[in-house]
Amino acid sequence: MKLQSKIAIVTGGSRGIGAATAKLFAENGAKVFIWDVLEEGKQTAEKINESIGTANVHFAKVNITDNENIANALQEVIENYGRIDILINNAGITRDKSFMKMSHYEWQQVIDVNLTGVFNCTKAVAPYMKAQQYGRIVSASSVVGIYGNFGQTNYVAAKAGVIGMTKVWAKELGKYGITANAIAPGFVETDMTRKMPEAAIKHAVGNIAVRRIGQPIDIANGYLFLASEESSFINGICLSIDGGV
Repeated sequence: MKLQSKIAIVTGGSRGIGAATAKLFAENGAKVFIWDVLEEGKQTAEKINESIGTANVHFAKVNITDNENIANALQEVIENYGRIDILINNAGITRDKSFMKMSHYEWQQVIDVNLTGVFNCTKAVAPYMKAQQYGRIVSASSVVGIYGNFGQTNYVAAKAGVIGMTKVWAKELGKYGITANAIAPGFVETDMTRKMPEAAIKHAVGNIAVRRIGQPIDIANGYLFLASEESSFINGICLSIDGGV
């Protein structure tokens, strides 16, 4: 198994891409901590453990904009396992609105979670990874962080910022055996996209070369690769997983 005995944190792991990632990591031998503000993360962990016959998926209610909350949750990981090998910065929110209508509050909400939250979690785990001379940091960007998207000034700014931070961390942390990479998902079937009008979904799929919507497991597979030993010489990249937009 690719992640045998590795200790992993997956933020935003209650549902969608995060839940698929937590399950795939557990199936590949990792001990996984789901960090999420949503209480349903507890049920997600229980369902994964039941489905694969393990007790290696745990849940902690964590607000990644709260550094004290992060520190307390991380201490639980260290007390139980003594190390942290993998951080998947997957948590994110949207507050879409055209630029002229977007409030400062809507801007700040998305920046706080999608950009500062990634910084906060990485800042917390990096000293432990440095001490053990090993770590894998993989953060969620988005194809819109590369191409832009109407009505998403806040989201695009945050996701573009994640790419920039990742490239800096790759340079600063690589000498400690830590790699930092990002993934840019395209249009993926999640609770959020299911609520879109059917016409909008058809239009989005029409722009994808493989002519299908992405599934959470498609992104989880990318996380798995970049968190594994097979990716040890890959550092500072943003991997687009978008079906060829």
